[in-house]
Amino acid sequence: MLRRRQVHAGGSRPQDPVPPRAENREDIRGILNALRHIVRDLRLGAREAERTAGISGAQLFVLQTLASGHVSSLNDLADRTMTDPSSVSVVVRRLVERKLVTRKVSKDDARRVELRLTAHGKKRLALSPEPMQARLLTSLRTMTPHELSALTEGLAALMREMGAQDAGPPMFFEDALPRGALRPAGARKASRRDE
Repeated sequence: MLRRRQVHAGGSRPQDPVPPRAENREDIRGILNALRHIVRDLRLGAREAERTAGISGAQLFVLQTLASGHVSSLNDLADRTMTDPSSVSVVVRRLVERKLVTRKVSKDDARRVELRLTAHGKKRLALSPEPMQARLLTSLRTMTPHELSALTEGLAALMREMGAQDAGPPMFFEDALPRGALRPAGARKASRRDE
């Protein structure tokens, strides 16, 4: 078992990592390689969304989810994207600010907010690759109950040993993209002559 990362009394520098026992070495290498591949694919997917459509990978995932059917509330959207309502709310707010999504109070129930893609949001989605988060979700749904249970337990144990936070994580790479963000590839930058 890996030891929890320890902090020196005078600062935040961790102690040297504990080398794995010989019998755990290949398992640990396999886990690290799998995590590296998953994180790399998610990061590359997020970069591709930024490059082609000028939005974060999380924003692209939400746009695609909204395009796939009627979403009756933020809680419904959080459920469909398998995220925390407060995390998806941050992404929706950014999409509304960029006029890619409209957010209106429901005519049938004033407590509900209806979310819809704008024409601009549909165009932006058409420029975009499939969100890597959607592929991850599809892959998880194809796993057996036993595989999912083992993965859940293993990742929970890893988070515990790392001392990772358990409350309301943001959507993948959403916090990495500044709000004003990027333009789609090929979008012309305004020069002084254009002003």
